Amino acid sequence: MLSFIPTPIGNPQDITIRALKLFEKASLFLCEDTRQTKRLLRILESRFDLIYPSSADFISFNEHNGTQRLKEIGTRIENEFVVYVSDAGMPVISDPGQLLVVFLQQNQLEYDVLPGANALTTAYASSGFTSGKFSFFAFLPHKGEDRREALVEVLNAPQNAIIYESPHRLIKLLEEIVEMEPDRELFLAKELTKKFQTYYRDSASNLLKELSQIEIRGEWVVIFQANSNISKTLSYNDILSLDIQPKVKAKLLSKICDKSVKECYENIIKSTAKI
Repeated sequence: MLSFIPTPIGNPQDITIRALKLFEKASLFLCEDTRQTKRLLRILESRFDLIYPSSADFISFNEHNGTQRLKEIGTRIENEFVVYVSDAGMPVISDPGQLLVVFLQQNQLEYDVLPGANALTTAYASSGFTSGKFSFFAFLPHKGEDRREALVEVLNAPQNAIIYESPHRLIKLLEEIVEMEPDRELFLAKELTKKFQTYYRDSASNLLKELSQIEIRGEWVVIFQANSNISKTLSYNDILSLDIQPKVKAKLLSKICDKSVKECYENIIKSTAKI
């Protein structure tokens, strides 16, 4: 039996009673990072008198070693009481635990997912944006055309869009948004549930001016309010004029028209040849 256990995204008091009881039964902890999990357990021991088996094993399970780990511990999952713990928040969502779910389903093994703390829904409930619909894009690629393509997709989402961003890339993100849509309204949540939790809501350009003046720390959730004035943020011609690789441009164009990526690419090459 394997249980996926959500952990606090900041404040240790957000741990659930069910989670504590399952920790006390586990013989194997699969951890996104064993150091983070052991640190959390030490806090829970001191604050909530948690007592977990001293003989329990702690094994890392992440995007780099997950496939190999399944070969090593498959029989233990079937025969022992196992828990999977992400670094913070809800497991499996933007998390290597996805590999485990597929493995359990394919092998018809019993599993359970506990409800718990989640940064994206906590931030969205705090945003004040009235629509009940949103899209979640997790982290954007770190750099290059892949990042620009992903950001254009976020800006063109037909409903509010949510991403995660690290402190050392937040200003870069705001600069990129301002370059394309300076007036887009954003909601930013910093260090949710922690001592220095802070909310910001304003246009991208105003937020860039404000946050450029302070030291950026902590993890961030960024919510883009959908553009209600036009169905697509960037028009066909807007994307056509972008200084990006033709293949990337073709992918973007195909998202806002009825043509295939191949057709868009051919049109780009033809239009370039005429110049």
